[in-house]
Amino acid sequence: MKSAYVLLAAAAILASAACNADNGANASGSSSSSNAPIKAIKAPNGDWSKLVSRTAEGGYVMGNPNADVKLIEFGSLTCPHCAEFDEKGADKLVNDFVKTGRVSWEFRNFVRDPFDLTASLLARCAGPDRFFPLVRELYADQKNWTSKIQDIPPEKFQAIQAMGPDKQFLEIAKLSQLQQWAAQRGLPSGKSNACLTDQNEINLLVQMNGDTTTQFPEFTGTPSFVINGTMLKETATWEKLEPQLRDALGS
Repeated sequence: MKSAYVLLAAAAILASAACNADNGANASGSSSSSNAPIKAIKAPNGDWSKLVSRTAEGGYVMGNPNADVKLIEFGSLTCPHCAEFDEKGADKLVNDFVKTGRVSWEFRNFVRDPFDLTASLLARCAGPDRFFPLVRELYADQKNWTSKIQDIPPEKFQAIQAMGPDKQFLEIAKLSQLQQWAAQRGLPSGKSNACLTDQNEINLLVQMNGDTTTQFPEFTGTPSFVINGTMLKETATWEKLEPQLRDALGS
């Protein structure tokens, strides 16, 4: 495997296209599908949304592992359109679909830049139980922490670019106050230090980008969604996704 530092430079070329405003994000799609409640499957633990595990591909999946409909979201933590989807659709996805046991939701990071990778390392640091809550809080606070990144002085930014991956992401987390942000949410600095310098996890996140574009050559940007192995076209909003979930369920 090539070093993450080299691969991340290549991944950055995709960053301008990776948060995709044209992927149906501005469409006002309407649904003719039924809005009737979906027949649920009883969860062994009482709540399917509390069942979260890491997948072989490096993502995190919430819900019934044997769900009829397996949804994959490819998301970037620095992507405004991904944050908009989370704000408008994530609660409905969890409450109306995942909790029924009929739909599982896997989130796979698609890192657009070193800042996205830094935030992703922190979201993944606390393990499966905290992954989705941290991702959602990063989206909710996205404008705040990304603005701090934009305020990094040019000389500091140049120094960061010259660092290797063993130091780069830790420095970004400190300058953007993301490490402090994570500590306020129960992730101690000792733990985040280790995660931000974890070469295996850094390499995995970069490798996931390559795996995504290899497996789904039609991938054009984030957010993108896959239902039962098929990538959806022009679907980047909840208004576009919900009817396709219902169609897949036959409801």
